[in-house]
Amino acid sequence: MTSDTSVPPRRLRPLRRLGALAQLAAVAVAGTGILTTVVTLVSTGIGTVLVLGIGILFLIAALYLAWAASWLEHERAEGLYRHGILPLRIRTSGQPGFRGLLRTLWLQFVDGGMWRGIGSLAIATVLGWIVIGATWAVIGSVGLAFSPLTGDAGGTLPLTGIAVADGWAVAGGVIAALVSLGILFGISLLDDLLTRSILVPSREAVLAEQARAAGAQRAGAVRASEVERTRIERDLHDGVQPRLVSVGMTLGLAQQKIDSDPVAAKALIDEAHTSTKAAITELRQLARGIHASVLDDRGLDAALSALAARSHVPVALDVRLDERCSATSEAAVYFVIAESLTNAAKHARATEVRVVVRSRGDAQTGRLIWARVEDNGIGGARVLPGGGLDGIMNRVLAAGGTATLDSPAGGPTSLEVTVPCAS
Repeated sequence: MTSDTSVPPRRLRPLRRLGALAQLAAVAVAGTGILTTVVTLVSTGIGTVLVLGIGILFLIAALYLAWAASWLEHERAEGLYRHGILPLRIRTSGQPGFRGLLRTLWLQFVDGGMWRGIGSLAIATVLGWIVIGATWAVIGSVGLAFSPLTGDAGGTLPLTGIAVADGWAVAGGVIAALVSLGILFGISLLDDLLTRSILVPSREAVLAEQARAAGAQRAGAVRASEVERTRIERDLHDGVQPRLVSVGMTLGLAQQKIDSDPVAAKALIDEAHTSTKAAITELRQLARGIHASVLDDRGLDAALSALAARSHVPVALDVRLDERCSATSEAAVYFVIAESLTNAAKHARATEVRVVVRSRGDAQTGRLIWARVEDNGIGGARVLPGGGLDGIMNRVLAAGGTATLDSPAGGPTSLEVTVPCAS
C-alpha cells in the first residue's frame, strides 16, 4: 500500500504546536492594531458621513482593510493547519460605472467568508494575548523554582500575586510552570479547533455555493448563446445576405445582356465574381467568429497571434502561458479578446491595443487564465443588453470566470478577465 505524500504531518507534532503559539503571539499584537484601526475607521466614517461624504471614504477603507485582515487570517490558518480552507477572494460585480461600484461594495460587505475571517482573527487575538501571558508565567515560574539557588528563596506565583513560603518555592515554581505549559498546549489545540469550526464551511454551505455558481454559469451560458445567435443573425442579414442578393441581381442583368451586349454582360459577370469572393470572405470570417480551428490545433497563443495579425488596429500582444487549459476556457478568453479588438476598431477609434495574457494560480489553488485588453480610444464603453460587451460578460460567466470593465469618458478602455483553467 502506497502512502499519500501530500497529506500534511500530524497536527500534534510539537513543532507545529510551537509554530501555532508563535503565530498567535504575533497575531495578538498585529490583530489588536488592525482591529483597532478598523473600528476607528468605522466610527470616524459614521461620524463624518454627512460632512461632504468624507465618511464614505473611511467606511470603504475600513471594509477593504477588514478584507485584507480576513485574507491574512485565512492564509495563516490554512498554512498552519491544512484544513483545506478555500482562499478568500475579493468580490466584484463586474459592472462598470457608479452603480457597478455600489454593487461591488455591497457584495464585499455581505461576504460571509470575510466576516468569518474577522471573527477568527478577533478570537486569535484574544488567544494570542493569553499565550503571551502564559509564556511570561512559564518564565516567572522557572525563575521561582530556581530562586533557592540564587539566594532569593520564596516569592510570588506569576500572574497571581500569591506569596509562596520559602520552603515551597521549588514546588510552587514547578507546578506553576506545568500549569502554564498546559495552558499553552490547550490554547494551541483550541486555536486549531476554532479555526476549523469558523473558517471551514459546512457541507451544506459548500453545496449551496456550488449550486449558486452552477446556476450563474448556466444563466450566463444561456445569455451568451442568445447574444451570439443574435450577432450571427445580424451579420448574415446585414452582410452576407444583401451581398448574395446583389450577386443574383447582377447575374440576372448579365443574362439579359449576354446576347445584345456581350461586353456589358462580361463586366457584370466580373462584378458578380468579385462580390462572390467578398461574400465568401465574409462567410469565412463569420465562421471563424463562431469557432476558431487554430485554437483547437495550436492553442491560445497561436490563435491570438493570428487574431492580432488580422486586426485593423495595431496590437501589442504579450502571451505567457505555462500549459494548455480546457477548450471552454481557451475559447472564452479568445472570443473576449476578439470582441474587444472589434470594439476598439469600430467604436473606440483606438490607434493601439495592448493585450496581456498570463497563467496564474497553481495546482492547489486552481490554475487560471488572466487576460487584460487595453486600448487608447475615446472610452465610454458600457455593457448594454444584447451588445458585444454583454456577450463578453456572459461568456466569461458561463466559463466560471470574472470580468471587469473600466472605460471612463475620454479613455482609455481596459477589460480584465479571469477564467478557471478547467471550466
